[in-house]
Amino acid sequence: MGDTRQTVHEAGGGQNDNWVEQINAVSKSASEDILPAREAFKSALGHFQYDETTKISEARINVVPAYKVTRKRPLIEDTGDEAPSKAPSPAKRQRPSSRYAPPSKYAHLPTLLDILEPNLICIFVGTNPGIRTATSGHAYAHPSNMFWKLLHSSGCTDVRLSPEHDVDLPQWYAMGNTNIVERPSKDAAELSKAETAAGTPMLEDKVRKYQPEAVCIVGKGIWEAVWRWRYKRELRKTEFKWGWQDEKERMGATVDWEGASVFVTSSTSGLSASLKPPEKEAIWKPFGDWVKARRKARFNTEGRIDLVPKKEDGSLKDTLLS
Repeated sequence: MGDTRQTVHEAGGGQNDNWVEQINAVSKSASEDILPAREAFKSALGHFQYDETTKISEARINVVPAYKVTRKRPLIEDTGDEAPSKAPSPAKRQRPSSRYAPPSKYAHLPTLLDILEPNLICIFVGTNPGIRTATSGHAYAHPSNMFWKLLHSSGCTDVRLSPEHDVDLPQWYAMGNTNIVERPSKDAAELSKAETAAGTPMLEDKVRKYQPEAVCIVGKGIWEAVWRWRYKRELRKTEFKWGWQDEKERMGATVDWEGASVFVTSSTSGLSASLKPPEKEAIWKPFGDWVKARRKARFNTEGRIDLVPKKEDGSLKDTLLS
């Protein structure tokens, strides 16, 4: 192999000299051709250089039309002052919150009489009379109050009653009514916690005296007040439940009587908006079913019992047989 390469090299030695001369000749020719092209490119590029003395024809200026931007009205008037801040969106109308009001504020209003008789199926316990209730003399009298509507939809009554029929509850349906606080106010917020809690022993005395089968607490706040009185502390969220309460929570118990069962329902006040009407109806329904069952068992009717014979003093005690 080595000999072969040497032979080829020697054989082509004269030819290599000719190749070098040819390559140099081609390079020289290419350089001579490139120089004129480079000068021509520079000359053409000069036509595009900006010259301050060059005048631009109006025809070229008008090639692209100009658009004038106008505003019908300025967004912010330039007065030299700081730009005004964005106006706040109108807030939703809110009811003014009420605060505690002393008894003297509504001392001119009458208190609401209890509607109670012995041995009723149940008595309803409200917070205290509102202004409309106090002036009319009938329970749950404000048009926005849902008491009479829920009383009917739950089954506690077979017809929709009006506030004027509150006095007929014992004779017609074996039910009664009272409040944990006697004095009237605009709403429950005008009562103090101490005041509502202090009403518990008086409520216990009424239950003990008339001995109903059950006590229906109309509102969570009332049950919380009872709890504060009994246990000297607030009711925890985990301890609260709607409906029937534990047996140990019976009210009015004596040595000879076990006390009335306690059922807690939602408030019926129009100011109580934490629950929707269907939710309130769902809470009330189990109690209404129980009331109907007890009326059926005691009087053989789920409706009115006003035709049941009574004692001369109007008491139902001898006729309401369990």
